[in-house]
Amino acid sequence: MVKFPEADARLFRNKFVCRRCKAVLRAPSRKIAESEVKCRACAGKKFKPKRKK
Repeated sequence: MVKFPEADARLFRNKFVCRRCKAVLRAPSRKIAESEVKCRACAGKKFKPKRKK
């Protein structure tokens, strides 16, 4: 979808969406997998990668 790798990295790299409140935050995928990151809005710990349409 994205024509430039720089744009792809800016829009999707290390961006995750909270499964509870749909807030978007940027964090390393290792920390997401180990549940070290909490959502700022609802304090949830379950995330999914941002969807590439």
